[in-house]
Amino acid sequence: MNKKSYQGLQSDIRDWKTPDIETFENIYSDRDYEIVMTYPEFSCICPKTGLPDLATLTLAYVPDRLCIELKGFKEYLLAYRNKGIFHENVVNKVVEDIVKAVKPRRIKLEGKFNSRGGIQTTVVRDYQSRKKA
Repeated sequence: MNKKSYQGLQSDIRDWKTPDIETFENIYSDRDYEIVMTYPEFSCICPKTGLPDLATLTLAYVPDRLCIELKGFKEYLLAYRNKGIFHENVVNKVVEDIVKAVKPRRIKLEGKFNSRGGIQTTVVRDYQSRKKA
């Protein structure tokens, strides 16, 4: 396959303005605890073919001062439904947006994308705050 056919397909992702992620105050910010969310209905569009990509996103994070509001997070993820975006960029963009919104102590996001052409893709990103206690 000619790799030139992919040039420019993702050049807008880092600058793509996604909806704000709603948050609320973490009244237990003095403690480390993990919140795990699974979203089995994630969808986006393949930027090459225009076909839908479906995935299960599993988010595990240790909040600091703010937590992610669940309904708002679902609304945020719906913004991807009509976006042409590669699997790797989905996971990285979502993590960047969460870090910006809640500044978690740690976060791990796994995107397990449904098989396409006999290949199943899983993309994982770990992030840990560099903030000193």
